[in-house]
Amino acid sequence: MIPRILLNIIDSESLKGKAIIILGARQTGKTTLLQEYCKNKRNVLWLNGDEPEVIATFENASSERLKAIIGNNNTVIIDEAQRIKNIGIKLKLITDQIKNVQLFATGSSAFELANEINEPLTGRKWEHHLFPVSFEEMVQHHGLLKEIQLIEHRLVFGYYPEIITATGNERELLKQLSDSYLYKDILMWKQIKKPDKLIHLLQALAFQVGSEVSYHELGKQLSMDNQTVEHYIQLLEQSYVIFRLGAFSRNLRKELKKTRKIYFYDNGIRNAIISAFSAFELRQDKGALWENFLISERIKHTHNHNIYCNRYFWRTHDRQEIDYIEERDGKLFAYEFKWNTKSKAKFPKTFTRSYAETETQLITPKNFEDFIS
Repeated sequence: MIPRILLNIIDSESLKGKAIIILGARQTGKTTLLQEYCKNKRNVLWLNGDEPEVIATFENASSERLKAIIGNNNTVIIDEAQRIKNIGIKLKLITDQIKNVQLFATGSSAFELANEINEPLTGRKWEHHLFPVSFEEMVQHHGLLKEIQLIEHRLVFGYYPEIITATGNERELLKQLSDSYLYKDILMWKQIKKPDKLIHLLQALAFQVGSEVSYHELGKQLSMDNQTVEHYIQLLEQSYVIFRLGAFSRNLRKELKKTRKIYFYDNGIRNAIISAFSAFELRQDKGALWENFLISERIKHTHNHNIYCNRYFWRTHDRQEIDYIEERDGKLFAYEFKWNTKSKAKFPKTFTRSYAETETQLITPKNFEDFIS
């Protein structure tokens, strides 16, 4: 098994009177992570929310009924908990009424699970995201040199656990993964009325990685209204397919203020959506793949190590731009990403004069390790 950083985190949080919630896309390894956690433990109750019997068991369950279900078990895992009606109340009852039990709940749809648990479990939970495997975790698994040698492969095929361990079958598995991943958790969602539009929207976003995205332009291209485009993008974000970066703007009149860029949590999923699996050295989108990889890996790193920050890009109306900005503890850090190691750092003077205390750095294949691990 590839060691996951989150395993040590949940181990340190267990048996402290709070539920541990693990959110993340399907196939990122949530079940495997908890199986590893439970490997040497006895009295573990594992319930799968995809099973009709489990759903029926929790129907109208009181605290006494929940005590009977749990019995003498001291570890309770509810997998795909979003399938269970009113799951937030049930988790609250277990946490409040059944002591000396460590409760875990996992979910692959934030728009279903997070909304259910936020109010009932206020102050009663630790919440974590499990992303696809990270560069940092692979370095810990088989060493830095080996992972650097594989970096062009990762830029095309990504870091899903099944893909990492399926040398030679990456294309077929990624296509299956992207289809089931999208259809099961998004297209079955009751508010999706035109699934073909969602697929076309995803494809359009995949081609625009690293570029500013206009909901209006996307709507015109796909014959959708702006509100529907925004709604679908929110669902895609809440199901861990994509994430948004907003524009940084404080001082300058000509700074863009309301635009956004959209990236994919995994390069492999992005490429599968548009069936783009050609070798990295032959590609025209090297810069976009490198940028998507670095920002998604940076998100994994900051989450795994509790680095709290705000994330942005920066651009002006006259097209001066910076790829990525972090705001940490009130200080700004600006980054430019270049695949060509001979590129020079070019941070616009308009920005550096206006935000003089900002630290700047160019990230290339020669120095990227410290940025994401």
